[in-house]
Amino acid sequence: MRPTCGLKGYYVIFRTFARTKGPHIMKRILIKNIKGLAGVYNESPKWVAGADMNRLPVIENAFLAIEGEHIAGYGPMSEWSGITDWNNLEVIDAEGRYVLPAWCDSHTHIVYAGNREQEFADRIRGMSYEEIAARGGGILHSAARLANTSEDELFEGAMRRLREVVRMGTGAIEIKSGYGLSLEAEMKMLRVIARLRESTPVHIKSTLLAAHAVPAAFKDNKEGYVDLVIREIIPAVAAENLAEYIDVFCETNYFSVSDTERILEAAAKFGMVPKIHVNQFTVLGGVEAAVQHGARSVDHLEFLEERDLNALEGSNTIATALPSCSFFLGIPYTPARTIIDRGLPLALATDYNPGSTPSGNIPFVISLACIKMKMTPEEAIHAATINGAYAMHLQNELGTITEGKKANLIMTHPMSSLAYIPYAFGSEHVDKVWVEGELQK
Repeated sequence: MRPTCGLKGYYVIFRTFARTKGPHIMKRILIKNIKGLAGVYNESPKWVAGADMNRLPVIENAFLAIEGEHIAGYGPMSEWSGITDWNNLEVIDAEGRYVLPAWCDSHTHIVYAGNREQEFADRIRGMSYEEIAARGGGILHSAARLANTSEDELFEGAMRRLREVVRMGTGAIEIKSGYGLSLEAEMKMLRVIARLRESTPVHIKSTLLAAHAVPAAFKDNKEGYVDLVIREIIPAVAAENLAEYIDVFCETNYFSVSDTERILEAAAKFGMVPKIHVNQFTVLGGVEAAVQHGARSVDHLEFLEERDLNALEGSNTIATALPSCSFFLGIPYTPARTIIDRGLPLALATDYNPGSTPSGNIPFVISLACIKMKMTPEEAIHAATINGAYAMHLQNELGTITEGKKANLIMTHPMSSLAYIPYAFGSEHVDKVWVEGELQK
């Protein structure tokens, strides 16, 4: 597929560039001689689903123009009529390199205290994730560490991780709470997420995941903890406008479908949209419940049944796979082929967290999607860009190369094709990253 630029030739782009805002001349960037400009849509789709995921629009030997924070135009070099005004214009020669939308990572837990490498070693020795959790490890261990960590320390650690993933190409990210498990600690996590949003141009979405596990203080009173989430935590978070989404770990030994529905109904009164952990180890009916409550995404889905697919069909809920979690825990991978071949959209995300996925490396996620889930490179790139953007209500701003969208972009190192990204899974593929037109360092 060879889309054409929404602007007719570079002369028109240059005229757009020439405008000013107040006394300041808007910064202009021209990236020329791009080997392949990927993910180009003259009109941005809601998402890309089914067979269309395998058709990634690419312009070969292309240019792309940035004005301020936005994509101003693009097209094949053969349609570029040249520049007469070089003032305030940075020109980048991308010969041999690909340019594509920055990754949109729609599921992470990057605000946490301490690591859990001992549990990693325990799993190597034969303990299961569930056994570690039963002895007070897992989420409860992270919650205990976080309770004794200051907001400033949490912020500094999360900012290091955020900078790390941006260097690997992430330009938008969702961050969950869930290692607090008390009103005070959940609020602390969400305030850290708010500080991250204020401190970086990266697009950040915030999710309340107080129902991540039952805290030790409520070990024999899960109902009491659900009541606390509904009556105290959700209203307090809403009063400070700290979360756009509500999440629940709907899973055996965690929260039932009934628990999940109660929490979603309470959060809906405050405008929080569901994004649900579901079907990681067992199928309980959580996908159907999530769809009925207007979930933006259902995440994990390592186990999937026909009724889950039926629920997703015709809905506005996107399935989201987290293959690096499957890799790290040694559990099944989300059946991506079943989802895509059913004509549904699929997003990919990292699940970056200290216990089951201590990595925010989207290129590696793309490799796993191709190697272990049998997705094509084109499908995986769509899943990590426009479909990830949809999972965060960002599809109109990010996720494709479209005139007027934010200039969140990746430029690769020289490579023979985009398939080299999943193929060379241990290599560093990203050369430069722009977020809202600003080069990230």
